[in-house]
Amino acid sequence: MWRRVYFLLILVRVYFALSPSYLHPDENFQGPEVIAGRVFAYPVHETWEFTSANPIRSTFPLWLAYGWPMYILRWLWEGFGYDVSPSVVYWTLRVLMLTLSVVMEDWAVHELVESPRMRSVAVPLVASSYVTWTFQTHTFSNSIETLLVSWSLVLIHRIVDDKKRSSILASSLLGFMVVVGLLNRITFPAFLLFPATTLLPHFVRKPFSFVFCAAFALFTAFVAICVDTAFYTPGDFHFGKVFEAPIITPINNFIYNSNPANLAQHGIHPRYQHGLINLAQLLGPAFPLLFFLRRAHVNPMLISAVSGIALLSLFPHQEARFLIPAVPLILSSIQLPGPRFRKAWIASWVIFNLAMGMLMGVYHQGGIVPVQMHIAKTNEMVSNAFWWKTYSPPIWLLNGKNENLSTTDLMGIPSNEMLAKVQEVLPPCRTRKSPSMDRGATYLIAPRSANIQKSYPNDTRREEVTMYEVWSHRKHLNLDDMDFANDGIWKTISRVVGNRGLVIWRVTKNCWSSDPQDM
Repeated sequence: MWRRVYFLLILVRVYFALSPSYLHPDENFQGPEVIAGRVFAYPVHETWEFTSANPIRSTFPLWLAYGWPMYILRWLWEGFGYDVSPSVVYWTLRVLMLTLSVVMEDWAVHELVESPRMRSVAVPLVASSYVTWTFQTHTFSNSIETLLVSWSLVLIHRIVDDKKRSSILASSLLGFMVVVGLLNRITFPAFLLFPATTLLPHFVRKPFSFVFCAAFALFTAFVAICVDTAFYTPGDFHFGKVFEAPIITPINNFIYNSNPANLAQHGIHPRYQHGLINLAQLLGPAFPLLFFLRRAHVNPMLISAVSGIALLSLFPHQEARFLIPAVPLILSSIQLPGPRFRKAWIASWVIFNLAMGMLMGVYHQGGIVPVQMHIAKTNEMVSNAFWWKTYSPPIWLLNGKNENLSTTDLMGIPSNEMLAKVQEVLPPCRTRKSPSMDRGATYLIAPRSANIQKSYPNDTRREEVTMYEVWSHRKHLNLDDMDFANDGIWKTISRVVGNRGLVIWRVTKNCWSSDPQDM
């Protein structure tokens, strides 16, 4: 029975993987956008993590995760004489992350949960979590970290269980994964610190196992330093630069995050944020079950999750997605309530994950990617695109139009300041007619809930500017536009949910003369 449920849940995962929600800008700016700029020469926006004097993001894991599928696509498309559309790359990476989730994550759960009875609970729980449906099918470094943590635990389990041989292959793979995991995110060792202590007796008995693990780790680290040094060194790269001025991103990352002033720029959270708020947000009805675990359920997976959460809680900047690697480990360790409460709990679990799945997997900033793809395909010449009250848009999806198109992220500035910024780029009025569009259209992309259309409903109002609705995407919610303090709870929800959608407005300057003789 549980296998039929599992295969049904794979279809649910496919649906969410092919839904263009936008969970966080980092899913583009810390991965695909950087690599796409090098593979396809798309004009891209590289964030400060890649452009600072001491870059903190390693590109080595990005090449391993996203570089090879991009090169394959380029090879295939160029073989037929075509350029690769960014939309093809985008959906290919989504399918890749979906495949890794279904194959690698679920396989790891199968191996880590040895009891068939517990496996029949663990596998459907992990497969029915909205975190698996959404975060794990997006191009997050946290999603890659989840796979690396799970498979590192699998390799540790295989090495420890092999009492007769040195497990050279597993040890070598573990050394490789540990380095890749550290380069991907410096939080990675937090999840392996305590489970890795079980390797010490094995390494004492089988020293060759330790030698191969260390050798592969050092070799991987050296290759990664070469790749990063070549990536970040301007001009022609010479191998000698690896020894003269190597770029070691984990050290830069650690130094940066050790400074409280730097973390304050990204948000300071209380120490209990991870343990009480973020974990409950990710687990929902499964969170209270953690307080009813028996000693028999304490296993390396649970130890890895709890120790990782505890160590990450020492840092003041805490986002829910940092705990994604702990989710499958916890769901594989908990015990469901007794028969008396089980049906009610399962119902709450289904409702919670369906609600969060639709919110995060479909509607959350869901119009940003479709809008960028629409602009990429439009025949209209566009010179300026202003984004207001949305996440930062990934400009690599513009299919080369960003060579002539200036994208400006206005974030959530007040409306009067927003209009002033837009008006700065509009052509001046020189005739009695509307200004020429020869310079290209100016777009303002904003949520419908911002109620711009109430101020500028049509082109007959004699205001300084006129806004025409060009295109919209209905499945878009802007949760950052909540104003409960001024509007109240019900009015805010009615505005944001009732007026959901992301709209492209074409902005023009009104040049009608105020003199009746000129009309």
